Amino acid sequence: MLDWLINFVNTYLVDFGVKLIMALLVLLIGLKLVKFIIKKLGKSKAFAKIDKGVGNLILSILKFVSNALVVIIAVQILGVPSATIIAALGSCGLAVGLALQGGLSNIAGGLMIMLFKPFQYGDYIVTGSGEGVVEDIGVFYTKLCTVDNKLISIPNSALSSSTVTNLSAKPTRGIEVDVAVRYDADIEVARKALLDCADSCPMVLKDPKPIVFVSDHGDCAMKLTLRVTVNGSDYWPARWELMQTSVKAVSDAGVVIPFPQLDVHVDK
Repeated sequence: MLDWLINFVNTYLVDFGVKLIMALLVLLIGLKLVKFIIKKLGKSKAFAKIDKGVGNLILSILKFVSNALVVIIAVQILGVPSATIIAALGSCGLAVGLALQGGLSNIAGGLMIMLFKPFQYGDYIVTGSGEGVVEDIGVFYTKLCTVDNKLISIPNSALSSSTVTNLSAKPTRGIEVDVAVRYDADIEVARKALLDCADSCPMVLKDPKPIVFVSDHGDCAMKLTLRVTVNGSDYWPARWELMQTSVKAVSDAGVVIPFPQLDVHVDK
């Protein structure tokens, strides 16, 4: 019995123990090496020339494939046949694919965003799920930072299949400010007051020139619209300033800004 036990230990346990130690060493050293290489690759000059979103996606794929190869090598050292590993991976891949259909559609959406580039890092976009500055375009989600410093994570599949308005795509943006005046008001006086208001704002561009036009006939007043162009970075400060100064400019010019009113005629 003792001879059989010694033979069993020498034949099976020692051999398996050596293989297990070698597999663990390959696994630990391999994963550390993959992490080091991916980190160095991400900081290389070649990746510095690639779009940040595309670069992150490539690094994520390389990291996943490399880690998978390390695990497969470690399992083979233990003596598991390659055919068994491939069959197991195929079964797991099918199960994971069925369970993560939404995740796969997000990956496809992320690839479309990175390929066609409807927006990039730092752009201010408006979507059906919210609006803000693009902070990250990941494999599954795109993150937006709102003006009140909230972080919105939107699935890439939703972004790639819906309308996205990119407010940073052009260097300049237009601003329209509406002011209501009475029907008997002198439109030319009101127009000149609004143009002077635009000229006094240093953020308003001279080309194209600001214009004022009658944009609507309401129940109680006409609506005059001041249209100007500003640099994209000056949009909100310029809009806030024009919204404040335009009404005062028209009032100071002697043009009456009416309140909603209703005339009632009573028959006997």
